[in-house]
Amino acid sequence: MKRRTWLLGTAAATGALVVGWGLLPARSRLGSGALMLPGEGDIALNGWIKITPDGAVVLAMPRSEMGQGVHTALPMLAAEELDVPLASVRIEQASADAIYGNVALLQAALPFHPLEQESADGFGRVRAGRWLVGKLGRELGINATGGSTSVVDAWEVVRAAAATARASLLGAASLQWRLPLEELRVKHGVVSHAASGRSAGYGELARFAAATPPGEVRLKDPKEWTLIGTPAPRLDLAGKVDGSARFGIDVRLPGMKFAVVRMCPMIGGSPGRVDTARALAMQGVERVVMLPGYASQTAGFAVVADGYWHAKQAAQAVDVEWRQRAAGALDSRRIERALEEAVRREDGFVFYETGDATAAQRNAPRTVEAWYRAPFVAHATLEPMNCTARVIGRKVELWAPTQVPQMCRDAAARVAGVRRDDVTVHVTYLGGGFGRRLEVDYAAQATRVAMDCEGVAVQLIWPREEDTTHDYYRPMHVARLSAALDDKGRAQSLRIKSAGDSISPRWIARAMPQLAGPIDLPDKTDSEGLFDLPYGFAHQRIEHVATRMDVPVGFWRSVGHSHNAFFSESFMDELAAEARQNPLEFRRALLSQAPRHLAVLELAAEKSGWGTKVHPGRAQGIALHESFDSIVAQVAEVSLEAGRPRVHRVVCAIDCGVVVNPGIVSQQMEGAVVWALSAALHSRIDIHDGVVQQGNFPQYPVIGMSQAPHVETWIVPSRHDPGGVGEAGVAPLAPAVANALFVLTGERRRSLPLLA
Repeated sequence: MKRRTWLLGTAAATGALVVGWGLLPARSRLGSGALMLPGEGDIALNGWIKITPDGAVVLAMPRSEMGQGVHTALPMLAAEELDVPLASVRIEQASADAIYGNVALLQAALPFHPLEQESADGFGRVRAGRWLVGKLGRELGINATGGSTSVVDAWEVVRAAAATARASLLGAASLQWRLPLEELRVKHGVVSHAASGRSAGYGELARFAAATPPGEVRLKDPKEWTLIGTPAPRLDLAGKVDGSARFGIDVRLPGMKFAVVRMCPMIGGSPGRVDTARALAMQGVERVVMLPGYASQTAGFAVVADGYWHAKQAAQAVDVEWRQRAAGALDSRRIERALEEAVRREDGFVFYETGDATAAQRNAPRTVEAWYRAPFVAHATLEPMNCTARVIGRKVELWAPTQVPQMCRDAAARVAGVRRDDVTVHVTYLGGGFGRRLEVDYAAQATRVAMDCEGVAVQLIWPREEDTTHDYYRPMHVARLSAALDDKGRAQSLRIKSAGDSISPRWIARAMPQLAGPIDLPDKTDSEGLFDLPYGFAHQRIEHVATRMDVPVGFWRSVGHSHNAFFSESFMDELAAEARQNPLEFRRALLSQAPRHLAVLELAAEKSGWGTKVHPGRAQGIALHESFDSIVAQVAEVSLEAGRPRVHRVVCAIDCGVVVNPGIVSQQMEGAVVWALSAALHSRIDIHDGVVQQGNFPQYPVIGMSQAPHVETWIVPSRHDPGGVGEAGVAPLAPAVANALFVLTGERRRSLPLLA
């Protein structure tokens, strides 16, 4: 079964509204040149490509740059098909038209059903799934960046748009010169004809090309690629080095004011009595604006002043009595106990089942069982939540570091009571996204504050403490794993039952309330990385109990894979130890039907020197995981310094399909390792009496440069379509480190963080 038979909602009639649209030929998404912004002398050849008078190429950019290199990767696709230097490609923010929608992300984010489960699940759930997919089909075109899908979604359409533009330009030259099309050549944006000596740049041909049908359009054969697959320097590099790159928090507008939020410290709480007299008397302070709990966020207020520091000091000076939420205080310790009980006593949704795991374990000579736990964790983006807003009459303008500009637009329209077409969103660079900026709460707050400051731009900023204590956290999860081994130590069966809150239905309700369903559908992110393991267990049963604990939860880099890989790959090492086998060999034996996974595993083992001597006092741990259609294996080399883990080296092997830019792939593996190592060693959110106990980085530490390991990345050559890269390197790191610690200490660490 696995991935091939999972369906989005259902494959029947209405499912085609989403799935079918995403599978249409790329030319159906090319769109009209009228969709692109008019520029002096620029000629738009379709909805993605414009040509400037000097022959440069302008690419409509529907994805946010948050460090993942998408503002280089997508221009590389266009430059390749247009035969222009990468430096000749510029980008402009795409409009909200449906052709720019990220269908790959929407399909990944939605709840779904396996076909085999439909009848057992009942017609009610199936009808709900069709209803949701049908509504989404009518709302297609959501411009969003996430799920490691930017290149995946753009792979066909951007190349097709560029190739179509190239065909029109060649056709225009052929018609103007009255020369056979097959005799024309393109190099560096210049069309030439060798025999006649004629040549013209794209800028000269563009106006005629706009009226020339492209005729037959052919994508380049991979053998013809000169740019795709090369480590081209990133286009955003210079600006991020010299400081000219503009992030959300860098926005400066004439007469701009600053606002700082202060929200109820108890999750879901609200302000009671509020005395603003002292704050309003402070230097530079203009007003206090009350903020309701937008999008399930906690209520509070914002102080507006002439500078950030004045606003922050005044926010702390407001005398306020906070009220606990009506349902009572949240407590993470109580939630963990409730999840354990759910695993023991409640029936879960079975995401995958083959054979009879229960009978296999009942009759096995040996069984192994272990409980694993992962806490709530925050995103801790280095750029805190911020948004600049200006309201003039019925017009709203936002400057936002966001992964979802259309959802920011819609949130601002709802708050201001205006039409969505009356809201303009300028997307800046993001100082970290990681899923946190798939939320729109800060944009709604900024709009509300700007409404009280008519005509004046206001930059709303969350201090770090507010950012940590009012996040949309990765949900806490608890899992029980059990397996059967035969008398020769061979794995026979695997059962996994987990419990934790579902993210997708909560996010849909916040970000797209018009699409929120009447009931929660099973959410694949709960169990991803468990139901689709590559290992050949003859008997498997993978189920999840979806809970609702009222802590705000959201997408976190690599989502369910981030903790499920820790559960499954740590348990694989437990099974290898029980079978008295080398962890590498134990995995090899279960991968006979998964050649791509086996190749990745063996490459990581080879390049890390697995099985050879390491430095005295060090040990290696290995892990393998597939996520976002990419396969990653990692070997971590770890020691103990003063009893604390120190990771010295991480060797990554990855098969991510066709590689657009190997330099960016390596960068993303390095970033993923550092991100994942911070979470593996340190990250946890504790909630007592409704209050998050961690505030700033001293209580929620991240890995510094002196603690960062040496990271090597080895890429498996592949002709599969591109997979995601931005998140795939996160999942294997925690189990690789935990498995190395077991070798060092003989102690199996089954709870994150590993230093808890």
